[in-house]
Amino acid sequence: MALLPSGSGSTPVIAEVEMNGGADQSATTVRATVVQASTVFYDTPATLDKAERLIAEAAGYGSQLVVFPEAFVGGYPRGSTFGFGINISMTNPKDKGKGEFQKYHAAAIDVPANKFSSYFITLKCQHMVCVNYTTLWIFLLTEQHAGPEVTCLAAMAGKYKVFLVMGVIEREGHTLYCSVLFFDPLGRYLGKHRKMMPTALERIIWGFGDGSTIPVYDTPLGKIGALICWENKMPLLRTALYGKGIEIYCAPTADSRPVWQASMTHIALEGGCFVLSANQFCRRKDYPPPSEYAFAGLGEEPSPDTVVCPGGSVIISPSGEVLAGPNYDGEALITADLDMGEIVRAKFAFDVVGHYARPEVLSLVVDDQPHRPVSFTCAAEKTPAAKSDGTAKP
Repeated sequence: MALLPSGSGSTPVIAEVEMNGGADQSATTVRATVVQASTVFYDTPATLDKAERLIAEAAGYGSQLVVFPEAFVGGYPRGSTFGFGINISMTNPKDKGKGEFQKYHAAAIDVPANKFSSYFITLKCQHMVCVNYTTLWIFLLTEQHAGPEVTCLAAMAGKYKVFLVMGVIEREGHTLYCSVLFFDPLGRYLGKHRKMMPTALERIIWGFGDGSTIPVYDTPLGKIGALICWENKMPLLRTALYGKGIEIYCAPTADSRPVWQASMTHIALEGGCFVLSANQFCRRKDYPPPSEYAFAGLGEEPSPDTVVCPGGSVIISPSGEVLAGPNYDGEALITADLDMGEIVRAKFAFDVVGHYARPEVLSLVVDDQPHRPVSFTCAAEKTPAAKSDGTAKP
């Protein structure tokens, strides 16, 4: 299954939503599955094999959308302090932590940038109707490096004909990001969301996302987007997704506390959307043995069968009804049929960015441009003065 589309006459990829777009209102239900399963830690090929088995099983149930937990590919480093204890020394980080990060970095994957959607929207706004969008899509994706894992995940989505939402640890250079990747049933990578605000010790190992990777995709199933774990507690970030018309709100997480269910119910009611929250279920034995991986924060070293994350994956309707889950019993596929008509019925009473908004009093501005630490201009754009002496000007 190729990652890039071929031919020149078909729609190249699913664009970000326009506010007058959306799901086919004649469609009645979407079958969705959230996966509750553990990473094969430090073994990305084995994790991808496990992902394919789970996708195949979900597709066998007739699922059209499959959502995986936070950091499923690459792993969520529960119990690891990366050499830092209560007293953090920035001048002398422990060598053990550096080695742990090196192994964690090796398990991460390379992911292309979110370029296509923004270019597509810009071109539409400029009414450049003569552009061959398929050619543009191929150009934009091929100029970015797509690691083999992204190609593999795209192939899985195409093979099993599902929309796939996958939590990964993304590697860009020597910095890691906690990200969610989106794929369509034609085997195409759509784009990504990078976690904007890592929590607590996550800030030691993960970089921060920006406003350029908070997409919502307009698909035949509905408008699909995602926020990761405690990002879902950020009201303004949620509002950005509501403003893009999100209908199927994916919430990959590492939070298994009972109070998480309250947050998911609130978001479903607030956004008038379906909420699909996927978490891992893992035991100590799902991580490397104590000689290779230290488990801190639980007192003494846990036994192999000790549950270190009990899951709690759940699917909730726009009316706040729990459709499936929460599951705390083990690895599972949690599946529900989403009645898409319920979205309109819920928003009759409360539409947070529609009739219930007060933009003359409260409004939100989102900077959706990428922010890079280093920018280069091409030689043709340099001023004559800069060209004359060959010296780069600030």
